[in-house]
Amino acid sequence: MSKFWSPLAASLVPYVPGEQPKDKQYIKLNTNENPYPPSPKVIEAIQAAANEDLRLYPDPTSGALVQSLAAYFKVSPSQVFVGNGSDEVLAFAFAAFFDPAKPVLFADITYSFYKVYAEFYGLQADLIPLDEQFRMPLEQFNTRENGGIVIPNPNAPTAMLVPVDEFRSILEHNRDQVVIIDEAYIDFGGESAVKLVADYPNVLVIQTLSKSRSLAGLRVGWAIGSEELIDGLNRVKNSFNSYTIDRLALAGAVAAIEDDAYFHEITAKVNQTRDQTAVRLRELGFAVTDSTANFLFISHPDQAAEHLFQKLREQGVLVRYFKQPRIDHYLRVSIGTDEEMDVFLNVIADIVKS
Repeated sequence: MSKFWSPLAASLVPYVPGEQPKDKQYIKLNTNENPYPPSPKVIEAIQAAANEDLRLYPDPTSGALVQSLAAYFKVSPSQVFVGNGSDEVLAFAFAAFFDPAKPVLFADITYSFYKVYAEFYGLQADLIPLDEQFRMPLEQFNTRENGGIVIPNPNAPTAMLVPVDEFRSILEHNRDQVVIIDEAYIDFGGESAVKLVADYPNVLVIQTLSKSRSLAGLRVGWAIGSEELIDGLNRVKNSFNSYTIDRLALAGAVAAIEDDAYFHEITAKVNQTRDQTAVRLRELGFAVTDSTANFLFISHPDQAAEHLFQKLREQGVLVRYFKQPRIDHYLRVSIGTDEEMDVFLNVIADIVKS
């Protein structure tokens, strides 16, 4: 606490990202990064863009990337917004669309940044409890007064997916509110809600390059929605920073979107490893939620999650442990390469059997 902090700064409880220790070499299965490198075409594009033009500001409209995304998703460029990672896009959306006079609705077990954003913007939050199997009770979003809704699909950290057409009821019952569908992990097995944009002007779909396109270090995300929603995001963005995407990121992002073959190859590899790992964990006695993400959510009936977390860390394997109600007996395990997952499985098998 500092006397120089504003009341807002003093009141905040910031988001805590997964640890990035430097004391030794770890197998990092704790931050949902892609284990494979980005497309070689991305590297080539970034290298080509690293020229004397860096003295100039980037395009404040990110026009080339907006055009690429619009073509990829078969929408109008006026329906696309890009930002510095999906977290920034989410932050702008909370500011642009959610009514502080009414609570924003999101699940009690979900991406923990939503609560941080709500507190930052002075928004009330009404939490919708997941059921005992961590399923999303969608009907509850239809009956509670709200100033906006945000739902990740698949959910994090549970990895569970809602079939996209089941969102239609929420959109129908909340036509005067914005419903955000956060699709950070959609490419690992789900169907995107982008198809709903044509029918519902109140839906905003947010995605990222960080996971399925191996570009967590580039920081590029986007939103797709009606033109009026995109205009709202641009009003907020241009009140903070007109140049959120730099020249190198723009070049790399366009190349990533255009290399669709590489994208499908890598997501297929991750999915295969994920499914194989889930089978082997169940053979070791673990409960594993059905995952359509690039991570698994696991628990063991005889082993405390915190104990497993610590023992894995001692053996050089990092996973994510959330010390919070209802999920403090679960671990979230990002999917690595086959070799990394073999090490993880061997280590965790030894812990369970010891």
